[in-house]
Amino acid sequence: MLLTISTNQSPATDLGYLLHKNPARAQSFPLSFGQAHVFYPEASEQRCTAALLLDVDPVALVRGKQGSEGIAQYVNDRPYVASSFLSVAIAQVYGSALGGRCRDRPEAAQTPIPLEVCVQVVRCTEGEEMLRRLFEPLGYQVEVKGYPLDGSFPDWGQSPYFTVRLTGTLRLSELLSHLYVLVPAMDAGKHYFVGDDEVDKLISKGEGWLSTHPEKETITRRYLKHRRSLVNDALAQLTQDEEPDADEIQELNDQVEQAAERKISLHEERLSAVLAALKSSSAVRVLDLGCGEGRLIALLLKEWQFTEILGMDVSYRALEIAQDRLHFDRMPPMQRSRVKLIQGSLIYRDRRLDGYDAAAVVEVIEHLDPPRLAAFERVLFEFARPGTVVVTTPNIEYNPLFSTLPAGQFRHKDHRFEWTRAEFQAWAAGICERYSYTAAFAPVGPEDADAGAPSQMAVFTRGK
Repeated sequence: MLLTISTNQSPATDLGYLLHKNPARAQSFPLSFGQAHVFYPEASEQRCTAALLLDVDPVALVRGKQGSEGIAQYVNDRPYVASSFLSVAIAQVYGSALGGRCRDRPEAAQTPIPLEVCVQVVRCTEGEEMLRRLFEPLGYQVEVKGYPLDGSFPDWGQSPYFTVRLTGTLRLSELLSHLYVLVPAMDAGKHYFVGDDEVDKLISKGEGWLSTHPEKETITRRYLKHRRSLVNDALAQLTQDEEPDADEIQELNDQVEQAAERKISLHEERLSAVLAALKSSSAVRVLDLGCGEGRLIALLLKEWQFTEILGMDVSYRALEIAQDRLHFDRMPPMQRSRVKLIQGSLIYRDRRLDGYDAAAVVEVIEHLDPPRLAAFERVLFEFARPGTVVVTTPNIEYNPLFSTLPAGQFRHKDHRFEWTRAEFQAWAAGICERYSYTAAFAPVGPEDADAGAPSQMAVFTRGK
């Protein structure tokens, strides 16, 4: 089994520092099931590739075991496919890199870099679709090559074996964490006993991404070999970690923001402006990204122009409130068929967002850390790519006019930034240049001669 990791970030040989493995020499590491070898097929300033070769000893796998499996326990695919053996090797051979530690280049360990990964080969009985569902939501470009069972007998069909190539820009520790969890999930098996400690490993290695992955439940079940008690424990922790006691805090912060804006009913004006823009776009299928408690969805449902409405939010509790607010339990069947609520993150690619005419992102982007804006842009404007995108965000220039807002404070404690009108328009211009959209801007709320309106809206239209 061969895993290669490449980068073209100059100086590319810094990959050796990140992996704690010298590109100038090959190294071997004993493992309980065989040996791992690390070497560099190429190592220049322009491009560097590190190869991890697993030499699995089938005799070592069964030594000391009792059973009557016969020759099958010696002759199988385990020495040749990526499986939990690879996860163990990553943890033991690349442990420092997996933990995000680099003594000689500490800043590089925390910096996203362009990475290309090739895994030869993986076993996935569900095929290419499952492989894409696992990796594409994490922002990877995925290439999959399948193999026939026997080239001489095409009628036998395809084998469950694939070569997978991934490309993306992310921290090396993130990449290794993804592989550590997802390789056993692809293979759907473990070569060792799965106990309570495996839940801890899953939660630890899945921190920051697994709780919002659209295939979270599938990954958890397969990683834990479908052991129900462990799966339930892990999913409970993941759901808790996703919103660590944040719901009550979020509600309080929302109340503060609403109190500051209450006198001018800004939220109602904002939703009305977004609704008008969506109606003008002639959209039929609409996304509400960061839908929260479903206030915009309630307005969309009143307009029969919109035949399909998909609301997505990272918070399960917000979606539960939205279901109650929209009266899902009493909604007529025809009305109910028009709307769907899903849990998901805006920084990971999600194929459930594909094929929609328009998307609304209402007061959401300011809740994203600035380094994650690029991932959000790709998810929405490169991958989902709706014909119309309506984005609103606060205008920080207006903040001094809110009497209840202390000077220098953002409107919401969870805001990572608030932009001036010029900053918002500069960001939108970059979107248009990179993804072939045009943008029109409009104020939302009462305008001040100097400060402008309290909120600002951009309507992006996809080019031909």
